[in-house]
Amino acid sequence: MSLNSLKELKIGNLTARLPIIQGGMGVGISLSGLASAVANEGGVGVIAAAGIGMLDYDFSTKFIEANIARLRSEIRKAREKSKGIIGINIMVALSNYAEFVKASIEAGIDIIFSGAGLPLNLPQYLEEKYETKLVPIVSSARAAGIICKKWLDKYNYLPDAIVVEGPKAGGHLGFKEDQIFNPDYSLEKILPEVVDEVKAFEDKSGKCIPVIAAGGIYSGEDIYNIMKLGASGVQMATRFVTTEECDASMDFKKAYINSRKEDVSIIKSPVGMPGRAIRNTFTEDISKGANKPYKCPYHCIVTCDYKNSPYCIALALTNAQKGKLENGFAFAGINAYRADKVISVKELMDTLQNEYSEAAGKDVTD
Repeated sequence: MSLNSLKELKIGNLTARLPIIQGGMGVGISLSGLASAVANEGGVGVIAAAGIGMLDYDFSTKFIEANIARLRSEIRKAREKSKGIIGINIMVALSNYAEFVKASIEAGIDIIFSGAGLPLNLPQYLEEKYETKLVPIVSSARAAGIICKKWLDKYNYLPDAIVVEGPKAGGHLGFKEDQIFNPDYSLEKILPEVVDEVKAFEDKSGKCIPVIAAGGIYSGEDIYNIMKLGASGVQMATRFVTTEECDASMDFKKAYINSRKEDVSIIKSPVGMPGRAIRNTFTEDISKGANKPYKCPYHCIVTCDYKNSPYCIALALTNAQKGKLENGFAFAGINAYRADKVISVKELMDTLQNEYSEAAGKDVTD
C-alpha cells in the first residue's frame, strides 16, 4: 500500500478496505441498493431506518409492522447483493427505536449507527450471541464522554467506534441555530476534542475506539485533511446521493444537480431541530407561514410537535424520495450544490481515492 493511499478501517473484528462510511439517509434515500454498492467497493454501506415503512402502501394502518417488515427486507436484500459491511442508522428520537434496534440485531446487521439524541441504553439490546457493533453519533466531546461512561458503568461495554458529526451535515443537525456557523463548533474544532475524550477510555480499557468524522466532507482532499486531525475514517452522505445506485428517484438527485450554493439553507423542522435542505417552493411556502394540511399517520418522532406543525416532515421527505418535490424537499449537506452529474458508486469511490492520493502527494512535496 502506498503512503498516499487510504488506509483500512477496523471496527472491532470488522475491516473495511476503505475508511469511508456512507451516511444513512432517510426517508428511503439509502436503502439496500446504495448500501450494498458501497459495501461492494470496500466501504461501509448504511441503510436508514427512519420512515422506511412509509415507502409501503399499508404504513398508515400498520405503521410499526410496515417499518419492521421493510427494515428486515432491506437488510436481507443488501446481504444478497453484498458480502461487505452493512450498517443501519437508527435515530434515538424515533418512537419505535427499540423495535428497530432489536429487529436489526436479529437480522444480523453488522453495525448500528445511532444519533439524533444520546443512545444511552443501546447496549441493553445486544445479547451475547450477536456480534453487531454499536456506534453512537455525537456532536461534542461532552456527549461522547457521557455515552462512554454510561455504557461502561451500566453495561461494561464501550462503543465500537464513534461518529462525530459537524454542523455542515445534511438533514437534522445536533446544533442550535446560532452554533451552525460558529467556528467554535466546526468539525475541525470538535473532532480533536472527541479524539482526546475517547482516548482516555481507550487507555483505561485497552479497547480501540476509532473516531469517524462526518459533516461536510465531500472530496478526497477533505478526507485527507480531516484524517490529519485524528479521524480514523469518514462518514459521507451527500456525495452518494448523485450515484446511480442511490435509492432516491432521479428527480431527487436532480434537485442536487440543479441547486446553487445559495439554495442549500437551514430550515425549521417540526421535530425541534434545525435542518439543512435544498430550498424550493415547498420550503419557501413554509417559511412564509403557509400550512400544508395533513393527517399524522403515526407520531414517528418523539420530539415532533405534530399537533401544531404546519407540515409533516415524514410525509414531506417521503414525497421527495419519490420525486414529488412540489409536496416535499430534499435534505442535503452544505456541499450538495457541487454535484453536477450522476455517476456509479464505483466511479465515486475511485475518484475519492484518487483525490486523496493527490492531496497526500501534494502535502509531501509542499
